[in-house]
Amino acid sequence: GLAAGTARGGSESARIAVYKVCQHGDCPDWLLLGAFDDAIADGVHVISLSLGSDNSGDFLRDPQALGAFHAVEHGITVVCAGGNSGPRPSTISNDAPWIITVGASTVDRAFESNILLGGGQVVKVYFFFSSSKKIYVIYFFNKCN
Repeated sequence: GLAAGTARGGSESARIAVYKVCQHGDCPDWLLLGAFDDAIADGVHVISLSLGSDNSGDFLRDPQALGAFHAVEHGITVVCAGGNSGPRPSTISNDAPWIITVGASTVDRAFESNILLGGGQVVKVYFFFSSSKKIYVIYFFNKCN
């Protein structure tokens, strides 16, 4: 739901709504789909979901794909993590065509910001972590559109 506090980042007018979909290490479909419904009812503009899926490619059985489709029908942009499997062919999750699928990479800089909490407490947060290790990009041409 919508919290009483304020956190600001790249968009000064953005509000952050958080929905709990996992409990005791389990993320049941009914909680996930309920969170999509709550986000739609709350009028969010973007849903960011960082959960993998075991049903990748089977959109009719994938609760993330179904919930995302419902949100997109209501004009909401849905961004999902590509998963933690791989890098091997066919290991990406959240690959429905109506989802913006994103993945992490290594960068050579840190992006930091401050979050102002109640009582004036400031917490420094980092969005990416720097690495001195050289990473090479691998393109799987049979997976590109």
